[in-house]
Amino acid sequence: MTKLTRRTLLGTMGVAAAATALPRLPAMAADRTIRHFWWGNPNRDKRTFDVIAAFQKKHPDIEVSGETIGWGDYWTKMATQTAGRNMADLVQMDYRYLFEYTRRGALKPLDEYIGKTLMIEDFDQGPISGGKVDGQLYALNIGSNSQVVTYNTRLIKEAGVEFDPINWTHEDFARVCEAVTKASGGKIKGCDDLSVYIEDAEAWIRQRGNEFYDADGNVSATVDDMSTYWQHWADLRAKEIIVGKERTLTLDEALAERGIIKGDAAMSAIWSNQVVGTQALMQDEVGAAMLPHLKDGKPGQFIKPSMFMSLSRDAKDVDAAIAYMNDWVNDPEITAILGLERGIPCSAKVREALAPNLSPVEQLTMTYFNAIQDKVAPLPLPAPKGAGEVRDSFRRTASEVILGNMSAADAATMFIEDAQSIVERAR
Repeated sequence: MTKLTRRTLLGTMGVAAAATALPRLPAMAADRTIRHFWWGNPNRDKRTFDVIAAFQKKHPDIEVSGETIGWGDYWTKMATQTAGRNMADLVQMDYRYLFEYTRRGALKPLDEYIGKTLMIEDFDQGPISGGKVDGQLYALNIGSNSQVVTYNTRLIKEAGVEFDPINWTHEDFARVCEAVTKASGGKIKGCDDLSVYIEDAEAWIRQRGNEFYDADGNVSATVDDMSTYWQHWADLRAKEIIVGKERTLTLDEALAERGIIKGDAAMSAIWSNQVVGTQALMQDEVGAAMLPHLKDGKPGQFIKPSMFMSLSRDAKDVDAAIAYMNDWVNDPEITAILGLERGIPCSAKVREALAPNLSPVEQLTMTYFNAIQDKVAPLPLPAPKGAGEVRDSFRRTASEVILGNMSAADAATMFIEDAQSIVERAR
């Protein structure tokens, strides 16, 4: 886990402070310290450490300790810190885990600071409501987001295949995969194997008119929902037009390990806030498409808070932590550093300020986000406690199908029973 503090940054900063009308903290004693913990990648980490540097230049009496780790290890580390009552003051939070950590008593509500030292009255209310639990705000949205299929535009062009990136179907997707594989002589496959990604399966289930969880926190997905999903990917594997099982079963979820970046696949499924990071790791131009649609089906993907910043139960210097949160989403210099890497900002003023200076890939992200507005489903219900364990079970069961140890139908039966048992046990 990487750490960076004011002492290691102040000597190398070259960031000019921007004049703002934001609320300032009263004078504080020197060396007040807060910790910020997030899951990241090289691009995100650099931006965040640059933000820390800019914040500390404006608040020299506050030291920020930055701690970063990959998604795959983040929640394990978070659980350990929570159990040990040693959480960072500010933690990056995901919608999937928000209710679980709130109801553990691990997060503090933010409501009493709104309009005083946390200025978010002009924020879009949809993204703000996504951070509420039982009517209180526990998570500050730091960007809106949706699923996306990123693709290598050069490889698609060389394959001589065309598709509508907003309105394509699963049949179109298979056709593109086949064309890319054929054009490369089998050296490059059409896409990563998404059998192991529960987020993609959830969209598939919604396209079939169902939800993964119901309002009571039970598993609403059916055996048929899951069986058809895993069989879909099994059929693509049988045609050898998606990445092989050796890569899929050892796949690190880090962005740099996706097929579009490794160079063995033309497409990968990620979140829209990761398009910027994807382009930073590629030489070819990246494109953005929706998840393929089920013909005559319902919308599957959705717009959600890309991620949140939450105040932890263990925060000691709350005033300093709130000042950091406020600058993160309002300060012109800091929001310019962040750009769209964590998603589309919730403040119309911030979006307007960023627009003239967006990079080409950020413009692509904004164009994609605008194009999908009337093509998406509502935000799904929050996942219940135990959702993280369900996700692990999904990946293990999918691996059995990929290895050929289980049929899609048998795996679906086992997984649905296991998932329901997990959420019941977690209550």
